[in-house]
Amino acid sequence: MGACLVAFLLAQAAIAGPVRIKDLVEFDGVRGNDLVGYGLVVGLDGTGDGLRNAPFTEDIMTNILERLGVNVTGEQFRPKNVAAVFVTATLPAFARAGSQIDVTVSAIGDAKSLLGGTLIMTPLNAADGEIYAVSQGTIIAGGAVAEGDGARVTQGVPTAGVIPSGARVEREIDFELSSLTDMRLALREADFTTAARIETAINEDFGRRVATMLDSGTVSLNVPQTRMRSVAHALGRIENISVEPERKARVVVDQRSGTIVMGDDVRISRVAVSQGNLTLRIQEQPLAVQPNPFAEGATVVVPRTTVDLQDEDGTGLAEVPEGASLSEVIAGLNALGVAPRDMIDILKSIKAAGALHAEFVVR
Repeated sequence: MGACLVAFLLAQAAIAGPVRIKDLVEFDGVRGNDLVGYGLVVGLDGTGDGLRNAPFTEDIMTNILERLGVNVTGEQFRPKNVAAVFVTATLPAFARAGSQIDVTVSAIGDAKSLLGGTLIMTPLNAADGEIYAVSQGTIIAGGAVAEGDGARVTQGVPTAGVIPSGARVEREIDFELSSLTDMRLALREADFTTAARIETAINEDFGRRVATMLDSGTVSLNVPQTRMRSVAHALGRIENISVEPERKARVVVDQRSGTIVMGDDVRISRVAVSQGNLTLRIQEQPLAVQPNPFAEGATVVVPRTTVDLQDEDGTGLAEVPEGASLSEVIAGLNALGVAPRDMIDILKSIKAAGALHAEFVVR
């Protein structure tokens, strides 16, 4: 009951009031780019990769040392303070050479912890294979490990961490925003009503037709018609225009945690719901039967099975009226007095009966 009440309050707060266009759309071309690199972390306190199980760690360590002029060919070394890692980051739109971005470092071998480690200079590549940033720095890991001979305790995820401002941009993305004459606004959640409202709000703000809805997910912007000094000035004005979005009626359930979230537009037809439990218990208690002393025969195991079928009393029928609002739906379901996990099954059954008029999302 409490989980449903919290979900109701969150849904009510989420749709209250208009929303800025910048929070509803993505501007065509104004986007980040994913970067990835493969590097080496050093300085670990004996929690690094076991080189016998992670030979790639030895390979990258050898390559780095040779680039620094240290010849280790044929040498046998087994340090425990190094770990091979993947380094990931996002290159923001319009990032300039010399600016810094955050990176995430994740172990790929059998290292136990990256706490206190230092990432050695690691190039970060984009999908085109080009290097756009170089990362290096001390890792901040959000976990801890304590172990002894008979037990081990791990808190958080010590095999992953971050380096704030840990990468420096070395190459810029070629994108000339100022040369654009048309700009597309892509809605994060496609909806014809919301797209039409965005078109109307932009045209009313400029006092002329500068925006045109192309489909449920796209609004086209005629940049010259805005009569602004540049594309950037036009987008800066448009992104702060407020629009009230229209959202689909949706019920989202998380079966792992038993969380139920329902939007305010959820409606339900007149339906009666009953919920009960049927429990079947089968117990096996084998009995060993032995022959009398000094008599011929062998010990025999005789099976004994006990079957118990219990049909617990249900919660009765609870009626939810037709066209009920979200608060009425919750009140009707809470009247059954069932746990949130049982309520998920009830909602599934109501949807299967065609009485729940909303998109049903199960995670």
